[in-house]
Amino acid sequence: MSIARLLTFTLIVCSIALFGDQITMKNGDRFSGAVIKLDGKNLVFKSDYAGNITVPWEAVAAISSTMPLSITLEDGQLVLGQVTTADNKFVVQTRDAGTVMASRDAVQMVRSQAEQAEADRYRNPRITDLWAGFLDLGYAAARGNSTNNNLNVSANATRATTRDKIQVYFTSLYASSKVSGKSVVTANAERGGIGYNLNVSPRIFVFGTVDLESDQFQDLDLRFSPAGGFGYHAAKGETTVFDIFGGAGLNREFFSNGLNRTSGEALVGEDLVYRLSSITSLHERLSFYPNITRTGEYRTNFDLSAATTLKKWLAWQVTASDRLLSDPLPGRKRNDLILTTGLRITFARAESK
Repeated sequence: MSIARLLTFTLIVCSIALFGDQITMKNGDRFSGAVIKLDGKNLVFKSDYAGNITVPWEAVAAISSTMPLSITLEDGQLVLGQVTTADNKFVVQTRDAGTVMASRDAVQMVRSQAEQAEADRYRNPRITDLWAGFLDLGYAAARGNSTNNNLNVSANATRATTRDKIQVYFTSLYASSKVSGKSVVTANAERGGIGYNLNVSPRIFVFGTVDLESDQFQDLDLRFSPAGGFGYHAAKGETTVFDIFGGAGLNREFFSNGLNRTSGEALVGEDLVYRLSSITSLHERLSFYPNITRTGEYRTNFDLSAATTLKKWLAWQVTASDRLLSDPLPGRKRNDLILTTGLRITFARAESK
């Protein structure tokens, strides 16, 4: 390499390090630093002197970058290269396709390489990423002429992406009473399961679930009920998410008296999440299972919870969980209701460590 070329290369490198990306505002102000992202309305820019600043995109007259930026166009095309603007157009110097030009209105998103890598990871996350959920705890006790203990535990973990959703859930209630030295269990029930939804279009999804349940006072040792079908996102907004779904499943029941029952079931239901305020939300789900093996029989699952945020990681919750069986064992009631209230510990995991 000649001395002249070496000096030229050195000057270019020094200029990049010195000036970096630049934005020029319509009022004539200029900022140097690094472009982070443009989300369609606002440009986020890391200034050399003022840190991260956010400016309205409509107030920006021009930008130029010394490092490659990812440009998303309105037709979905993704272009990577150094950017300048001229005559209300983006000029992108790419490595493979040469110069690409696009109108300012055609640019939907601008991201730095780090921001683009993060966006790509959220579109194709690892199985350990994006989990969020809660743990509910409630305990009540009485002492005196009688001794009573009541413990309820619920947990829910959800991993939701734009493509699919995995959900794991569990609820239990145990209560006992001791009077005149005699201890009696008054409630002992557990319910849990796992579900998977896969979006096949913005509105349509397919799903599969496996639910497990036991209830001492229905003499139910185990209910195993896998199901699957199709669903429809009827509403999906910031305050309301409402899904309806339908399909079919299998119901296997094992009772303490030795009776085992296996039957096919249809399934219809709905799921609603509604934000009442900035700190209070409501979640309701109803599933109806008509028995197609023993026609005329059915069962329903109904769950309702409300939670109010106390801190970022802490909330107070009230939950009702009802299970109705149209044909219980002789001497047993048709439905059992678990009603609980207590603290809710929430968590969210954006990425694995």
